[in-house]
Amino acid sequence: MRRTLHLTTLVLLACLTLSISAFAGDNMITPTLESVEAVYQGKPISIYRGHDRDATLPEIFQKTDRGCPPFCVQPIVAIEGVETIGELEVLGYLKRIAQGESNIMVVDSRTPDWVMRGTIPGSVNVPWNKISRDSAGTFETPSEADTFDHILEDEFGADRNAETGEWDFSEAKTLVLFCNGIWCPQSTANLKTLVGIGYPTYKLKWYRGGMQDWVSVGLTTVQP
Repeated sequence: MRRTLHLTTLVLLACLTLSISAFAGDNMITPTLESVEAVYQGKPISIYRGHDRDATLPEIFQKTDRGCPPFCVQPIVAIEGVETIGELEVLGYLKRIAQGESNIMVVDSRTPDWVMRGTIPGSVNVPWNKISRDSAGTFETPSEADTFDHILEDEFGADRNAETGEWDFSEAKTLVLFCNGIWCPQSTANLKTLVGIGYPTYKLKWYRGGMQDWVSVGLTTVQP
């Protein structure tokens, strides 16, 4: 009887200790991952999860009724062959970039007004309307086409044959695109544009959850 009571007491104490340590300790990303080192605007930055247990979503991400179209729920697969990824995979790409892999880019597809409210450390802002074409597959003005070509060459690492006009993506970067969340069509539009001109699908990744999911789990954000 005494032994049973003793064992019961030990179990209760162990549970209480675990409970207290869970609240008192660090808010880990995973059981074995506390933080990820990234580089943002040339400076190192650590990505953690927030430690405020009373934290809530920013007001801009609390709204649920946004109107469809254009803010329709996006499919789990944006384009066949383009991998849909989550937060841990994004963190993995950010870590690789910080370690010197220059053939990867995490792309914030949102317009600058959204980016100024907070973005993922290590991402680069390439607004969706700078590279998305109209329904006919063209740009409205020559300047838009020039901007698109500039982004493909100088930002994404593609090369265009001056004689044939054809794009060579053999040295192009792997792009990880995201926008505001599963209701945001901006990164999806960019994926369609890029695949439409021949960008290899295996070099395109889509973080479907976007900023809304990122902040919902308390991961670090930065304001440019």
